[in-house]
Amino acid sequence: MKTIVLVHGFWVTPRSWEHWIDRYQRAGYHVVAPAYPGFEVEVEALNADPTPIEALTAPAIISHLESVVGALDEPPVIIGHSAGGAFTQVLLDHGFGVAGVAINSAPTEGVRVIPLSQLKATFPVLKNPANRHKAVGLTPEQWKYTFANTFTEEESLELYQRYHVPASGRIFWNSVLANFEPGPQDVHVDYHNDNRPPLLFVSGSEDHLMPPSVQRSNAKHYKSPKTITEIKEYEGMPHLLPAHKGWEEVADYALAWAAKQAGWPTATNA
Repeated sequence: MKTIVLVHGFWVTPRSWEHWIDRYQRAGYHVVAPAYPGFEVEVEALNADPTPIEALTAPAIISHLESVVGALDEPPVIIGHSAGGAFTQVLLDHGFGVAGVAINSAPTEGVRVIPLSQLKATFPVLKNPANRHKAVGLTPEQWKYTFANTFTEEESLELYQRYHVPASGRIFWNSVLANFEPGPQDVHVDYHNDNRPPLLFVSGSEDHLMPPSVQRSNAKHYKSPKTITEIKEYEGMPHLLPAHKGWEEVADYALAWAAKQAGWPTATNA
């Protein structure tokens, strides 16, 4: 049985993949959706006690993901959303996985495109340097702008209550400073790595947090002529693409693309 690893992003937990997990399992795949270190509890528990989030670091997340993927019987397809997309890129660069898909991905180090919508979306964390040592949550209004701008007010609030947890101010601030500090930082990849597995960037046209311009810039940074790097954009999709109407088409396309690159047999969609 082939394995798919789903990597979640910030402000959510593996629960955000619940629809994709069910769909891929029904299609006959083994699905692993690892939590960040300390995120093994439910959303409600993390909101009640965000201490594990305050202590979180990007190297700890990467090390944990590598241990999970490295323990599998054979290399998986890795699909990451938001910050999970950046971690997916790092995993591929480090030799893990047979193919990867980065959905509405946060950029890896060196990508300096910063759209105005992204500045507004990340302002709750970056407005105060003291947040570097805190777990910073979003209000329902901030969540709607950042994750669910194409949903109704009622839908956005329901998703907020089901998925939202605070994010690590430390990691956000470190990612901003990474482009201004010498040497490789936390989310560094070798853009000239000839051995990196195939990578697909998927973006939603209405994403405020990680707009298509960020995905395009990130993809252009990859310079090796021996690797495959492609982009697919979906009209009308927000940042919370894995839960938006039409997510099934995205999930199927992402898997079909990755499976083809990996040489996996064609599966029947659920």
